[in-house]
Amino acid sequence: MLIFCGSVFTSAQKTYTVQGTVQDFHDKTMLENAVVKIGNLTAKTDKKGVFSFDKVPAGKYTLIAKHPDCNDYTENIGVDQDLHITIILEHHSGDIETITLHGSHKNKGSVVMKTLDKTEIERNSTENLGNILSKISGVSALKTGNNITKPVIHGLYGSRISIMNNGVKLAEQEWGAEHAPNVDVNDFEHIDVIKGASALKYGNDGVAGVVLLEPAIPPKKDTIMGNVKLSGISNGKGGEISANVLKAWKNEWFVKAGGSYKKLGDLYIPHHTLQNTGVETNSFNFSFGNHGFMQGFDVSYSGTNQDFGIYRGAHLGNGYDIYKAMTLGQPYFLDDFGYNIGYPKQTVEHHIAKISAYRRFADFGKITFQYSFQLNRRKEYDIRKGDLKDTPSMDLRLITHSASLTHLIERSKWSLESGISGGFQDNYPNPATEVRRLIPDYYRYDAGAFSVFKYRFTPKLNAEAGVRYDFSRYDSYKYYDAKEWNDKYAAVFPQFYVKESGSRILSRPIIDNHNFSANVGLNYNPSKSFDIKFNFSRMSRTPNPAELFADGLHHSAAIIEKGDLRIKKEEIYNANLSLTGRFNVLKGLQIEANPYIIFSDSFINQMPVEIQNTSRGTFAVWAYQQVKARMYGIDADAQLNILDNLKWTTNFSALRGDDLTNNEPLILMMPMNLRNSLELKLNKPTNFYIRLENENVFKQNRFPIRDQSVQFIEDGEMVTKIIDYSTPPAGFSIFHASIGTDLFKNMNLNFRINNIFNKEYKEYLNRLRYYMPEPGRNFVVTLKYNF
Repeated sequence: MLIFCGSVFTSAQKTYTVQGTVQDFHDKTMLENAVVKIGNLTAKTDKKGVFSFDKVPAGKYTLIAKHPDCNDYTENIGVDQDLHITIILEHHSGDIETITLHGSHKNKGSVVMKTLDKTEIERNSTENLGNILSKISGVSALKTGNNITKPVIHGLYGSRISIMNNGVKLAEQEWGAEHAPNVDVNDFEHIDVIKGASALKYGNDGVAGVVLLEPAIPPKKDTIMGNVKLSGISNGKGGEISANVLKAWKNEWFVKAGGSYKKLGDLYIPHHTLQNTGVETNSFNFSFGNHGFMQGFDVSYSGTNQDFGIYRGAHLGNGYDIYKAMTLGQPYFLDDFGYNIGYPKQTVEHHIAKISAYRRFADFGKITFQYSFQLNRRKEYDIRKGDLKDTPSMDLRLITHSASLTHLIERSKWSLESGISGGFQDNYPNPATEVRRLIPDYYRYDAGAFSVFKYRFTPKLNAEAGVRYDFSRYDSYKYYDAKEWNDKYAAVFPQFYVKESGSRILSRPIIDNHNFSANVGLNYNPSKSFDIKFNFSRMSRTPNPAELFADGLHHSAAIIEKGDLRIKKEEIYNANLSLTGRFNVLKGLQIEANPYIIFSDSFINQMPVEIQNTSRGTFAVWAYQQVKARMYGIDADAQLNILDNLKWTTNFSALRGDDLTNNEPLILMMPMNLRNSLELKLNKPTNFYIRLENENVFKQNRFPIRDQSVQFIEDGEMVTKIIDYSTPPAGFSIFHASIGTDLFKNMNLNFRINNIFNKEYKEYLNRLRYYMPEPGRNFVVTLKYNF
């Protein structure tokens, strides 16, 4: 609070008049019903924020100002004349000043957003990010085997989803379908998922949506708090341990640290185990800072290390084996359980260092600066022999520098947030692998600017509009086979030619992209029972490195990838409508429907085009191409409070994707799915709950036909067989259950069973579904101690 006092007039009387107003610091609106006390005198502000005291005796007093959602303010003042006081309170200080607001925070934006709270994260803390997010309607998981999972929003994934780790956009070779996000979910208090391309603040890549990973906000008091969790996991015969500790002070300083370790052996499918499917991960995070109201800063570091085994049966050495595995559906390399992670495998380490600072000004608003550094090191190992048997087949090092400066100003009916950003990336593929580089050396330069304006027409109607411009440049060096260069690129990109070396051409592609994006949105609340949101976005995205440059065997994906220099920037239009209603049924019913449509004339799609025999095995070739596409679907959620302590929830998602260029369905579109859960809570034992879940995934009946032929020797003769790469697996229905309670004051026990009936099934969005089914029954026990 700032107090500005001015003398109105001087009087010789022994009593005086004290008048004033109470204002909101952020938007300068006058605050009604604020309580102001001077000594034993009390007054309330009127609709104009005005208060008045008459006949205040001369002397020294304690002034106290109070208002809902504000911290109480106390100040000593002297009354020896008539005074006019302007009191400026830090109202709505609990709000999070971003384009999205979550949970119980005020939400006047038009974004369509879902939140996973702390309880949901803790109940599933042994899962990876992709699996946890797939519990949200409209969000699914793209898998490579049973450990590597990427989130998919409305059928889009990879570079089309921005993942923000504590305010830093992850830069981790996210173009790979089997490159799982390098995060530890134990580090976060809640996870927000923005559906659609409406959050321009976070960049132009999030054409599908944005995932916000937010840590806990340090309390403004002297305290030390934290927790230790220990989990036992039956499928893989392993476990996980994690710990977090936070020390905070009343003067708004804080320091916190945390870490985790997880180890699993080979995973179990019904009746068998899959060889070389273990996982070992660890993480550490540390931060400190001061979060005052007027100004503050924080410094943070987080690091993760992941070691994933790739199922040995997905890397087959000849055409006959791959034909047999995919035609008969019989997995190879079964049983013989072990904890050792052999080849093929991938190891990934990711480091993030961040410093941010902010300063508020009474009339100018809030300025925030942030700088981050990221180091990503990815190694993928194949089954090799001789001197190179322990040398990775792909070894990528990616360094990313990012900086941003944002300004937020708020007024009674409007707010404006604007910012600029810049970034630099250095990608280095280690030539010591002695393998053709899947992704070449490149530098990437980025610069962007955005502005988002929000306006409140009435208490029931809010609108927003945003614009963004981004510039990006790739500066790379890449070798091409002379025939491929001459056939595809020589005439189109003669300026990229550097020299010829034997049968290969060295090129230096320098590719610039100018991207313009915009968004408009409305939020209308006709009554307390209904909420309508609509937003329409146009986003322009620079192709990622794989879409342009990929050329070779991607070992952990078990495919050969081919990019295309001729691919242009991707422009996507996205319309989202959200309808929410609350009804007096039993103890309360809430229903939400979210229809959407996405269309693009320059959609970048990856498709299988052939089978290729190599010295390291037989693999499908997946090529990137640009097509005209359309996707539309609906997400629906309902929650019925049957009793005060009994709740039923359901969510449903359906999606249709069309490749309009080739007049066929888009590949890897999320099948229709339905989830139901029933949860009972009791006061005794303390925090007791029991929950039953049913997950239904229907067969995907719309898919492109991309069957491929393979040759091998059978009965002494060379034969050609057709492999069905196209037909999705059957639908399935599985059940899960969980139960939890407090054992003691600070001790909590949670028990979960996944796939209760040990059903064998395959998922369409698992890229290794041809070779193996999904995991079998899994028991997870978690013991948590809070302090």
